[in-house]
Amino acid sequence: MPINQFKSVVVVGLGYVGLPLVVNAAKSGYKVFGFDIDLEKVAQLKLGNTVIPEIKKTDLLALQKTGKINFTSIMPHLDQPSIFVIAVPTPLDRDRNPDLSMLTNACDLISEVIVENSLVINESTSFIGTLRDLIKPRIDSASHVLNIMYAVAPERIDPGNLKWKLNNTTRVISGLNDAATKVTSKFYSKFCKEIHIASVPEVAEAAKLFENSFRQVNIALVNELSDISSRYGFSTHEVINAASTKPFGFMAFYPSIGVGGHCIPVDPSYLAYSAELVGTNTKLIKLANQTNSSMPKNVAQRLSKYLSGSLSGKKIQIAGIAYKPNVPDLRESPAIDLLNELKSLGAIVSWHDPLVKEYNGDYSSELNSNIDLGLIVTPHDSINFSKWQRSKLKILDLSASGKNYGWDKFL
Repeated sequence: MPINQFKSVVVVGLGYVGLPLVVNAAKSGYKVFGFDIDLEKVAQLKLGNTVIPEIKKTDLLALQKTGKINFTSIMPHLDQPSIFVIAVPTPLDRDRNPDLSMLTNACDLISEVIVENSLVINESTSFIGTLRDLIKPRIDSASHVLNIMYAVAPERIDPGNLKWKLNNTTRVISGLNDAATKVTSKFYSKFCKEIHIASVPEVAEAAKLFENSFRQVNIALVNELSDISSRYGFSTHEVINAASTKPFGFMAFYPSIGVGGHCIPVDPSYLAYSAELVGTNTKLIKLANQTNSSMPKNVAQRLSKYLSGSLSGKKIQIAGIAYKPNVPDLRESPAIDLLNELKSLGAIVSWHDPLVKEYNGDYSSELNSNIDLGLIVTPHDSINFSKWQRSKLKILDLSASGKNYGWDKFL
């Protein structure tokens, strides 16, 4: 079916992945239905409110006013072929195994309304073979609709990144047949500058998992270097800067208290799960997962040693508890784990985060100078460190970057 015959797009899931797609597709001329089961989120989006920094309130209101966007918690019943994009979270459960409940629920909802010659695209991260072995069979079986096209276009959203956005980040796509690939390519070409077509969906799915497993493994490597450096008494960052003078064969990664967000802590586990499905093991990925997940405890112990061997009764304040600067996202945030580890060692811990403000019944407090130790963990641009700069406090920079905030890097 020609791409111009698709007048409507239904995006299932309105988070960091789905909402930018809604806006870009609407600006490209499509009538877009943004669906989410979160009633409060839908109500706020209708008012133009969102926590996603790259989405402007004026755009949300203007596109709704012209009818290009309709936010809803009721799956639209369309009487013509449409494009359905799945953009729901695929987290890990308590045992760090894939949780596909939101993905399967999205398939079931689509099955209730889809008509012949529609296109279903999966942007959600999942195991290799998800489109062919899970999404297509589930929708085909439940809908009893013929001639549905299926494709994947794994998301590559980096929340808060002002340089690399949806429209200038290469989009990898692939369909279950040539027709699906062609239509999907034309759809994303409306608002993405570069399209890379993979031979089969499994290649696109594997690429998404591998690119973030690459980061997980290298972060784990540099976190091990951080432990070695601390024992020898020299700076990890100085080592990285020295290694970076090599003009080939090296890419700088920086130590951290762990990894957070919707990709790096999660995608490698989906790759490991994919490997298990075909009877093989991913020792390196599992070791990297373990190394990075153990960092909050490792860092807490190193901080105890720094404060004369005990944190009992010590007042410590953390600057920034979100998983990365300039976003309010707490998913998999290692700052939360560090906070709990410090408390378990007897520290009196407070935190300051102007973007998060409240977590688990606790609230952000202003930066305090009446503390024993200040920790820079997630330095949002909106955090004003002047109070700490004027004081003679012990401040340690634990942030995962090479940027200098005025204090020595601890990791």
